[in-house]
Formats: sequence, C-alpha cells, structure tokens
Amino acid sequence: MKNVRILFSIIVVLLVLLFASAYLLLQKPPSEPNLNQSEPTTREYTLQAFITGYIGIGGEIEGIRNPVLRAQVGDTVRITMVNGETMTHDIKMQKQGAHSDPIVEKGNSTSISFLAMEDDIYFCTVPGHQEVGMEGKFEISSPTTEEAVAQGIIPQKNDEPLNLDFEYAHIRGWSAAGEAFVNQPVADIDTAYYGKGIDPRSSGQFYVNSGGTKQHAKVGTLTSEPFEITHPFASFRVAGGALQEARVELVLADADSVFFTISGNNHERLRPVVVNLADYQGQPMYIRLIDNETGIFTADNNEEDIWAHISFDDFRFYASRPDFPDELRPDEIVLLPPFDIIKHAGLTGEEAAKEMELPDDFSVTLAAGEPEVIRPIAITLDDRNRVWIAEAHTYPQKAPEGEGKDRILIFEDTNGDGKLNKRTIFKDGLNLVSGLEVGHGGVWVGAAPYLMYIPIDESGDQPAGEPQILLDGWGYQDTHETLSSFRWGPDGWLYGTTGITTRSNIGKPGASDDEREKLNVGVWRYHPTEYQFEVYARGISNLWGLDFNEYGHMFVSANILPHLWHIIPGAWYRRQFGEHNYPYVYDDIKTVADHVHWVGNRGSEAGNGRSGSVGGGHSHAGAMFYLGAEHWPKEYRNYIFMNNIHGNRVNVDLVERRGSGYVGIHRDDFLLTHDAWSQWLDFRFGPGGSVYAIDWYDKNQCHHTNEAIHDKTLGRIFKISHKDDEFVQIDLSTQSSEELVEYQRHVNEWYVRHARRLLQERGPDEAVHQALREMLDSDPNGVHKLRALWGLHVTDGLTNSMLMQLLDHDDEYLRGWAIQLAAEDKQVSEDFLAKFTTMAGQDNSALVRLHLASALQRIPEEQRWDILEELNTRSEDAQDHNIPLMVWYAFEPLIELDPERAARLAEQSIFPTLLDFTTRRLEAVESATAQRALERLAPLRAERASVHASLSHH
Repeated sequence: MKNVRILFSIIVVLLVLLFASAYLLLQKPPSEPNLNQSEPTTREYTLQAFITGYIGIGGEIEGIRNPVLRAQVGDTVRITMVNGETMTHDIKMQKQGAHSDPIVEKGNSTSISFLAMEDDIYFCTVPGHQEVGMEGKFEISSPTTEEAVAQGIIPQKNDEPLNLDFEYAHIRGWSAAGEAFVNQPVADIDTAYYGKGIDPRSSGQFYVNSGGTKQHAKVGTLTSEPFEITHPFASFRVAGGALQEARVELVLADADSVFFTISGNNHERLRPVVVNLADYQGQPMYIRLIDNETGIFTADNNEEDIWAHISFDDFRFYASRPDFPDELRPDEIVLLPPFDIIKHAGLTGEEAAKEMELPDDFSVTLAAGEPEVIRPIAITLDDRNRVWIAEAHTYPQKAPEGEGKDRILIFEDTNGDGKLNKRTIFKDGLNLVSGLEVGHGGVWVGAAPYLMYIPIDESGDQPAGEPQILLDGWGYQDTHETLSSFRWGPDGWLYGTTGITTRSNIGKPGASDDEREKLNVGVWRYHPTEYQFEVYARGISNLWGLDFNEYGHMFVSANILPHLWHIIPGAWYRRQFGEHNYPYVYDDIKTVADHVHWVGNRGSEAGNGRSGSVGGGHSHAGAMFYLGAEHWPKEYRNYIFMNNIHGNRVNVDLVERRGSGYVGIHRDDFLLTHDAWSQWLDFRFGPGGSVYAIDWYDKNQCHHTNEAIHDKTLGRIFKISHKDDEFVQIDLSTQSSEELVEYQRHVNEWYVRHARRLLQERGPDEAVHQALREMLDSDPNGVHKLRALWGLHVTDGLTNSMLMQLLDHDDEYLRGWAIQLAAEDKQVSEDFLAKFTTMAGQDNSALVRLHLASALQRIPEEQRWDILEELNTRSEDAQDHNIPLMVWYAFEPLIELDPERAARLAEQSIFPTLLDFTTRRLEAVESATAQRALERLAPLRAERASVHASLSHH
C-alpha cells in the first residue's frame, strides 16, 4: 500500500511539473542568460517561494527550506518557482546569471534554466529578501552512488529494545498528559490527521502525532521512560510546526535539564535530526514531546495555524555521526514564540480604561464612548481645543452615491472633568470618510474618491454650505488604504497619505488624464489657498500616521513593513510589494527604525499575537511626536508615539539624528491596553498637555470587506493625562496677531501650530512680519528661529534676501529649511543656484546636503549639473542612508539629456552605485551618443568588477 502511495505521489508531482512547464512555455521568455525553454532538461526542481525561504516541492527536497539542489556537470537544470504568498519574489543564480521574471500573486510561477558547470547560489533579488532567508546552494554532484546511511540501533533496557519507533503499535513505556497524544501511535495511512494523499514518511508503519493539520487544537505532552546514553550520536525524525511550544526535548534524567530541543518546519514530512551526545554518554535521559499550541488566537480573525502540532518517530543511537541527505538542522527552522497572553476582550469603555497600564504619574479616562461615538476613524483638535471626530459607519464598503452614513462630530469638555460632555453633529450623510483636518474656515475631509472642503458657519458648529470637491480620482479599491492621516505642515500645506492597495489618478474635477497625478502609495500635499496638489514622496505600504518633529521633518508610521519612515521630499521608498511606477528608480530608501515589532523572520504578520516581547506586531496606526506640556517627562519630548494595533499597545521610538537623517530607536512601550479588541488609530495632544486617542474597538483586527465580522456599534475616545496636566479653555482665534506671534515661543506646540495656521489664514501683515523677523534674528533658541521662519513663509513675509542670508547661518536646520523654501515655487534664481553649488561642495552638514539633493528635483534639469557634480565628490556621504539615492533621483533625468556629460559625472562620483545605475540607464537610451558613453564607462566598470571579485575571493 505504501509503495502505491509513493508511486501515486510521484505521478502527481510529475503531472504538476508537466502542467507548470506547459504554463511557463506560454509565458514571456525569460531574459538571458536563461537557456531556451525548449532545450531538453536533465534535472528539474520545483520550489515554493516565501519571504522566509524557498521550500522544496517533490522528491527528496520535499518540505526542505532552501534545499541544496544538485546536478552533474553538463546537466540542463530547470528550477520552477511557485509563489507561496502575495509578495514580489524572483530567483537568480549568482554565478550563472540566470534570472527569472518577478512574480507577485500567490500561485503564480516562473522558471530559470541553465547549464550546470560549477557550484552556485540561488537567491531572491528583491531588496532585503536574500538577507532574511531567500538563499540556497546549488552543488555539482558526483555520478557515483552515495553510501547508504547507517541504520543505527534502538536504545535498550534489560536487553530489550525500547518502544522508540512505535512499531509495536502501542505507546507502552511512555506517559501522556492532555488530549494531544491520546490513541497513539498513528498509522502512516491514517487520514484523520493530514487528509488523503499525504505521506508523512515515517520509518515504518507507525509514529506519534499530536493532532496533525486536521486536529491541531489538541494540546498535551508525551514522555518516554528513562534510558542510558550509550553512544555518541543519535537521530530521530520530527515534523510539524516551527513553533516554540510544539517541540521535542531531550532531557538529562538526573538533573531534569533539557540539553537539546527542536521543532518541526511547517511540514508533514518526518525528517531526520542528528544530535551529538558525546558529552552525555553514560547518563540517563528521556524524551519529552510537548504540544502547548492550539493554533487558535482568539484576539482576531486570522487563519488558524494548522501546524500547531508535533510528530515524532524512530529514535536511534549511532557510533559515528550519520549523514542524511534530508537532515533537518535547527538553524533551518524559523521559530515562532508562544501566543501573547492578553487578559481581556470585549470590555466596556470604563472597564477598558481601568485595565490599561501606563507609567507612573499617568492615567487614562474614557472621555467618550459608544453610543456617543462609534467607529472613530480620524481625529483632530480645533483652535478651541474641541475634539473633531470622523465616524466611519460606511466602512468597509463604499455606499451608493447619496446613501453614505458617515458623520463628523464635535466634542467638548465644558467643565474639566475629563469627559467630553458636549457633542454636536457637524455633518452626516458622508461616504467612506477616512481623513479629517480643520482650518482655513472649514473642514478638510478625505472621502474617496474625493478630497473635500466643508465651510464652517459663524457659530463654529455647523456647515456654511455643501461640501466642495477639491480633488477627485482617489482610489478606494481597498477601503482601508484610502487617503488618511491629515496634518498641517509647518510650511502651510495640508499633508496626507494613501496606501499601496489603492490606485489613484488625482486631479481637479473635470481634469483630463494628462492633468492628473497618478499615485499608488505615498505621501501627498495640498495647498489650502493656492489650490495646488503634489505627490510628496512615493512608496512604503499602508500608511496611517503622519507627524512632524520639532525641526519640521516628517515621519510616517506603516504596516507590514518596518513601522517608521523619515519622509524626504521627492524620495522613493521601499514598497511592500510590486514595482515602482517609474522604471529607473533602481533602488529605494529603507526604514530608519533599527528594530521591528515582530519576532523572527517568518514575515511581519506571523508575529501578530506573538510579539509582546518586542512591542507587539506589524500593524501601526497613528503617529504623534509629543511636543506638549513641559512637565511631561523629558524622555517623551520629541519622541514619536505610534499605536500598535495587533500589539494592543502604544509604541515609543526615540528619533535620533544620524548622518543626513535619523534612526528610530526602540524605547519602552508607553501604554498597554491588555485588551484584544483595542484598536487605537490616532491621537492628538492639547493645550493642557493631555492626549486624546481614538479607539476603533472591534473584535476583528484585520481588514476584511465582509461587514458581518465587524462590530458596528463600538468606539471610544480616551484621554491620557499626566498628574500635572491642566484643564484649559481657550479660543486662539480670538487672540490678536501679536499674541499669535508670541505663541511661536510656547513650549507646547499645540499653541505654536494653531497660532501659525491662524496667522496664515489672516494673510500678510507687516507688523507680524516685523515681529517674526526679530524672533528669527535675535531669539537664542534654534527651534524658535525655525518657527519664525515658517511663520514668515506661510504669511508671505519671507524674501529671497532673507533666505540667502540664512544659507550662511550657523544652524544646519535653518540652512536646510532655507534651501527647501527657496526651491518651493520651483523658480530658483541664478544667485541661489550658484550658492547651492558652493554649499554642495563645502557645507559640513549632511542634513544640508540632503536638502540640496532633495531640492534638485524642483530645479529645471539643465540647471542641476553643477550642484550634482559637487555632491558627487562628498566621500563622507558615500554610505549615507539617503544622499546617494536622492542624488540619483535628481540625476537620472539628465542622463538622456546629455549622456556623455552624465558618463563623466558617473566616472568621478564617489557613490558606489552611481556608475552601475548610470550604465543601466544609458542602456535604455537608444542613441549613438549613449552608446559612446557606455563605451567610455566600460573600462572603469571592468576595473571595479575585478576589484570586487578579488575582494570576494579573499
């Protein structure tokens, strides 16, 4: 029977390969140096691609992560790769150069073919994927038959073999606890554990299994009787989940201490494990199988982990180390830790507040809860410290036009008891609201496909008219990645984000396609008085949090990818998946965080519910630099706070200067909700120091379009307070312009930001300009000077002569902002161009050089050369996180403009990647001039390749 099953499995594999090969023949032929797909193939392999590695399919590589692929010299090898997840993957041979097309969707396949000539490496070329595990060996094998593996002996007691291979069809000599190992051992033909057609490859007819993929929820332990270690080596077979709580333990009996442990590798195939026992010979030991994993995490609706089990078979001793071609080694396994313990779920608002854990001297209160607020998706504060909330009743499906049920509410604490006791409905009947900000006489609303403006009447509580559509074309293919995270920038623009699973074509109503801006994912901005729209930066993933530090530099929080990103105007950032919509990006900027909030490298989502030790999980929403009350502890001042949805907590990062930019350093979590339903989305600090936070609160933590799994009756606003916070009643709009200027010195940026925006709304005022100029000139505080600069800019009080003077200022932040503002309108004078060129070659600040590289994209292409040539000589920036790539983004359009001058610049550049990038770009230019430029670069490329090869060899 077993032979029949094996034969059947081989036939199935052959059929899969046949169909996969037929499918691939219909696809676009892979690029050289792949062999022609019609060439006869003498060795074929099929791999399934995951971010954690390539998993073998079929034959001897079945279930092995990054298996060693073997062939004889002269064999024609074909490797077919099937995508195991929706993520961009490819496969390339390091020496042979065979390179597949990239594939994105789960189930898609691609392949490479090549002649086997030497040992090689296969890997994924997507940035970061090889580093986290997508790499394996290709080896030239000998045609001689390999020696058979020694059989080993089963340990004995009283001259009788112990029951360690289970071929007696019982588990005598073992003690079981729990339900997982009831009715053991298991026959290898039993379909109750893995289903039909699955061969676990046990050593005989029987093995033990704690539930398989079909009964994985069972838990328990199985422990052998003790026996003496009589040989220096042992082996056994194991399968099941790569989970810390589903494992095999070898235990020294006298000390009751574990000396070896291993789990499965997320596969049903029992693979041999080898253990060195030399240090323990003569001592008694026992074997313990542990399954404490149910695979069920009740905090969300993620799929269950079917690999929450352990299988075991055939423990044997050996006189020397056995060699198994399919050996499972501990370093091949990417473990997940146990599920986090979350104490509560489904609490009332008052109960939820009581269960939260905060630092000493802090408290949290329920400011408002259901039914007063339901499904809060966006929050902002106005000039009166009132809390504005957008309620997303329509989500997750956009309603038919005119049938939306979303609302904008205004809340107010009128008596200082921490409760938002006054509630006003400002506007209802909205549809798929996701973004909200207040200013310039109205409310700015993101409701895909629209960016809207709703004017506010004199009462401040009601609309003064119907919503005005400013822009349309925003994508909502995925309703949880639409336009969001609205914030007023220090430069007077409204900023926001949009996610990677939406596709937008943005423009004014009625605009033609060539008047619109395509945006798949990134940061955008809109000017409230000039009515201009710009894409500010592109890339990342689902962005749902944006704020500025005290120097006016922007950061966003993100999901799936690492959580923290420093946003530079004109930058391209690593994408969660897919390609950039411009073919010559070549490389992109990565996260500034020096850590992630999930464990292991099985992918970010694998850590959800298991990553409490490192801050909770992959899904972040909201971003806030705390720049509020002075009495808050200094370790929170100018630190960024981010909500970690799957971690049920608020993460905090210290954002510290490094090179031209920053690094995000993990600090202790600020708040733990201990509540599986909590889903904080954003927060704002107010004039008294306290922070208001919105909690979506839902039993479902994932983004499903199935309305039935969402609870549409819940929502909370929490108020986080330090013991010294104050209740403040104020209306900044009633303050004089002189007072608003003075607020630019306030320690609490709530006053600073609102006052600056009010000054912008009031327009140019010479008295305001004079006061701000005095602050810029004479205030000893550098941050105050920056605020004065921004205030002058938004009120049209900044002159070119002032900016030119600031380019020589001692403060690098002021020099950097002077560059940015000088290029703001894309009209840069000859005097500024000359000064920028000098600074590019002489300024000692990497931050300033980054501002120059960024500003280049706002300068006409033909005027960029001199500045670029100077930036490319700065050896101190060669390994900078940002500058080489920002220089490339500005330089790339010039290559087609003047290929020969571009080649000369690439020759002289100190940046390691610029030569390669320039060569690639020149190859795409079909002209004789470009060909001559390529010939010019060929000797230098060859020289560098030789040096690289020599270094690699040594």
